[in-house]
Amino acid sequence: MPNDIQNQINQLKQGLEALNAEVYANNFTASQDFNKYSRFNTRVKVPTLAATPSTCEIGELCVVSGTGKLYVCSAANTWSIVGTQS
Repeated sequence: MPNDIQNQINQLKQGLEALNAEVYANNFTASQDFNKYSRFNTRVKVPTLAATPSTCEIGELCVVSGTGKLYVCSAANTWSIVGTQS
């Protein structure tokens, strides 16, 4: 009987460790689509780079440090300046 309880405790520990690894390891692979307007009360941190990378996926953002301009990847491996920045 005591061995069964210890086995249950060990299984719970393993499950908790796996859950912590998913939550705290920046292992965010899921996505969610919102059909309506959603408000997020947080900041978006955009990386500052010396130049735009040669490859990108649509929707990526970066700021080029020399110019201070915000760029968005508008098509595969194509960077565009956001809006009219002077």
